Amino acid sequence: MSWWVHDYWNAGQYMLLISWTFWVILSITLHELAHGWAAIWQGDDTPIRYQRMTMNPVVHMGWYSLLIFAIIGIAWGVMPTDPSRYRWKRKGRIIVSGAGPAMNVLLAFLSLTGAGFLAAWGPTQVNWSDNLSIFLITGGWLNIVLAVFNMLPIPPLDGASVLSGFSLRAYRFFQNDQAQMFGMFIVLAIFFSGFGGLIFSLAITMSYKYVHGLANLLP
Repeated sequence: MSWWVHDYWNAGQYMLLISWTFWVILSITLHELAHGWAAIWQGDDTPIRYQRMTMNPVVHMGWYSLLIFAIIGIAWGVMPTDPSRYRWKRKGRIIVSGAGPAMNVLLAFLSLTGAGFLAAWGPTQVNWSDNLSIFLITGGWLNIVLAVFNMLPIPPLDGASVLSGFSLRAYRFFQNDQAQMFGMFIVLAIFFSGFGGLIFSLAITMSYKYVHGLANLLP
């Protein structure tokens, strides 16, 4: 198994390397901040007390996550919240858990819309324009992947917490330590399996279709 940075570099995909690094770190940071903002809105000051409402990615991802990202190109983040402090107990869990993926959807929409405008109105066959397009489209499909992946109903992903807000039985099941540990193995298996590749493939296809469709609609 070769090092992903080395592969991109040798292939001359410098912009893709830069884009992937930038968007992974920014998207995870904003994803976690969205959880924090939603929790604070729900009356939980845990993110403030733990000094987590910052744009510093080290605070949200930690050095271990960043090290794994440097080695294999994937990472994760954490935002501490206390569901017992939420204004709306069950609905609050849904709102706070769903806020992270919602942020990824927003980032995908903004970056892909920007890519669509660039495709319609930007200069053609110009290096900076091509590089900016790669940058924006990478941000789009990556955030689609993050949104879809995080909404899978598997602990410790956000989808499990959202489902817990709808079902007390699901909440009790997902709180089980064995369910949490088993969930981690399932998450890793999905990410490195053909299903994970399918999510990536569909996200990339959707992103390019949206960009080209928007570009064709613009005058």
